[in-house]
Amino acid sequence: MADEELLPVVSFGNLMSEGTALSRRGQHDKALGCFNDALKLRAGDKHCLITRSKCFLKLGDTENSLKDAEASLQIDNAFTEGLYRKAEALYTMGDFEFALVFYHRGRRLRPDLHKFQLGINKAEEAIINCIGDPSSLKLESTKELGFVSRQAESKKDNQKQQNKPKDQKDQKQTKKLSPKTEQQLLGQLYADKAYLEKLLKDEDLMQSSTRQGTKVVDLVLGGISYLNRRRDFWQQQKPIYARVHERKVLRQGRMQDKKEKPSDISRSIAKNMEDIELLLARGSAEESCRKAERMLKKIEAWSENEVPNKNELIGNLHNCIGNAQLAMGQMEAALHSHKMDLDCARQHALTDAVSRALDNIGHVYARIGKFQQAIDTWEEKIPLAQSSLEKAWLFHEIGRCYLELDKAEVAQDYGQMSLQAADEEGDVEWQLHATVLVAQAQVKLKDYRSAIMNFEKALEKAKLLPSEAAQNGIIA
Repeated sequence: MADEELLPVVSFGNLMSEGTALSRRGQHDKALGCFNDALKLRAGDKHCLITRSKCFLKLGDTENSLKDAEASLQIDNAFTEGLYRKAEALYTMGDFEFALVFYHRGRRLRPDLHKFQLGINKAEEAIINCIGDPSSLKLESTKELGFVSRQAESKKDNQKQQNKPKDQKDQKQTKKLSPKTEQQLLGQLYADKAYLEKLLKDEDLMQSSTRQGTKVVDLVLGGISYLNRRRDFWQQQKPIYARVHERKVLRQGRMQDKKEKPSDISRSIAKNMEDIELLLARGSAEESCRKAERMLKKIEAWSENEVPNKNELIGNLHNCIGNAQLAMGQMEAALHSHKMDLDCARQHALTDAVSRALDNIGHVYARIGKFQQAIDTWEEKIPLAQSSLEKAWLFHEIGRCYLELDKAEVAQDYGQMSLQAADEEGDVEWQLHATVLVAQAQVKLKDYRSAIMNFEKALEKAKLLPSEAAQNGIIA
């Protein structure tokens, strides 16, 4: 359409949408480029940071994933998505204890979000699998626990070691555990420690340096120091013999009770939900849909005692099925699934889920050209909007639907409402979108003088954004 060509081509919202779509298709490298460009337009946007953090994690770049998560928390230390992304990055890096801390913190802030409980379960399971059940560990602390990278810790430890008198070093080195005990404490990491200790005996290698100028001996000593601290930490929690006994009792209990326990069910659900999301992200929408449908039947058969958040999970699965169907082009089926999500959310008073479902239903209606139904759905979502920025987007989408229906006067009203919300937020991008919408409505109303004035205002806004395409589109 000629009107659509006037819209800015490159904007923060467009880049975020494109990046998210690419990430869902498994094209994480391309998605990362979109998120990088989006952050150039709106530096420090916490939502973009955690989305990029997730993308980094998919690419295996745990360090940058963690940095983005921490950056979002510096902006808002109670940002639950930032806490979850930080916990996920730490878990992937193998720092299960720190990950557990942030899963717990997120659950305290949002007990209604099941993913934090699932995170707690998988982190606890990882810890138990490594060295046993450290039940005496107190994780809930009132103080802020920041993550210190292993390399930084190792460097500090090396400096302390160098500053200590020789007799103190020797005295500390004499406190060695038997190889068998140390192997039980470190598990698979014991082989890594043995390898590092073997490297120390190679004098020529220890005298060399990396390309960055770091001495190899410092890196090796840092790795050994980290493993020693990890070993000492777990030894303080509970003696080895107690852990071995507990594991035997646990195995006996599992043999006696063949029924699946709630914790086992939670872990199974977490794994399946992750697989469903991953399949959709990799472009396997059909397989993702089938897996979600099978999971839905299982959860519906379980009791609320086994799955305390059963209703929320059922809604989430309807949402997953609807997204997969939309990706496959099955519009009517997607609409039905999202309506099931909405019914479930309303029945159990899940406000966030209601807002999510209305959002998705409106998108489907708009995609199939049923603009009036999209308007009705999105207008119902307006009272649930939690910020001026969300209102700016919502009013703009409703106004554009009215413009498609040739109701230019109402489209102009919604464009002005969108502009007002964007002004409250101080968001230049949505001020631009709203102003263009108002101008396009005025063109249809043949109020050309006002339209030209608003296009000129939009051009000024476009100049504030690093997008020549947006400026050229408005000029055209």
